[in-house]
Amino acid sequence: MTHAARITSTEILDDLLSEPTPGVVETMGKLEGDLLILGVGGKMGPTLARMAVRASHEAGVKRRVIGVARFTQPELPQWLRRHGVEPLMADLLDSGQLAALPDVANVLVMTALKFGSSGLPGDTWAVNCWMPAAVCERFADSRIVGFSTGNVYPLTPISLGGSVESDPLVPIGEYAASCVGRERLYDYFSRANDTRISIVRLNYACELRYGVLVDLARQILRGEPIDVSMGAVNVIWQGDASAMTLQAFGRCDSPPFVVNVAGPETLSVRRICHQLGDLLGKSPTFTGAEGSEALLSNGQLGHQIFGYPRVSIRQLCEWIADWLKAGGDVLDKPTKFQVRDGKF
Repeated sequence: MTHAARITSTEILDDLLSEPTPGVVETMGKLEGDLLILGVGGKMGPTLARMAVRASHEAGVKRRVIGVARFTQPELPQWLRRHGVEPLMADLLDSGQLAALPDVANVLVMTALKFGSSGLPGDTWAVNCWMPAAVCERFADSRIVGFSTGNVYPLTPISLGGSVESDPLVPIGEYAASCVGRERLYDYFSRANDTRISIVRLNYACELRYGVLVDLARQILRGEPIDVSMGAVNVIWQGDASAMTLQAFGRCDSPPFVVNVAGPETLSVRRICHQLGDLLGKSPTFTGAEGSEALLSNGQLGHQIFGYPRVSIRQLCEWIADWLKAGGDVLDKPTKFQVRDGKF
């Protein structure tokens, strides 16, 4: 991967986000069968799907990559087609539409409900638990990679460097509890049906249009005081998170293989704000005091298996500052990473 000094357009950004690593090319080369991506319409789905297409081409493998969503963004299906992904409209909460999906050997489940979950607990459990269970029944003979989250862990002392995969799951709040429920159902169906599954606990992917660093940089530019009560955070370039996720197909097992996908550093929120402020030419202001505990995931296992992240935090900060100063598009979907009580 050749790092660009500046990213000047969404086309360049999407190209970088979808660039496969050698590990992804190798995984897609060994993987048999087509790939179905459920929930392709989210922040990460389109460029991840395109990465799968690019990696398959580079590996010399002909496969269908099918992206399923309700497609509330009317322009997305055309974008996907242009990049070799077959769009397929479906409501995955409709059992008839789920049953009508094509039979494939590989399924990636990206669907989730987080924001607004406190006010809609029934919807949260339906999307985060019932739907994955229904997917496991529908695709019992397929390899399944299912997204989870670092929110399944409790707050832990910052000095420990984040939760590891074998740590107890102690969810805080309704959303996190439903995510633990999702993992338990993946485990049950994997054992019951001998379905090979990988569970990816993602912790704060970031690019230039959204993510923790974008949230902080925009607050700095607006002159808003930054709450540092969540004193530390993990961040990973979205392209690296996508690459690790696709490589997880090579690790699917019964019982499920579980891996944290997270950045290598435990970032001080205060310090990263000063770094962003220097790049933006504006001094940050703060409110609150750092707690001794934070929501952190240790990503060492994923780095060992799938490769070290290609984009450093310093590079990402430089790209974000340059992007925002130039008036680049943002998705306006805050991460709410400061939330400590689990209420999203």
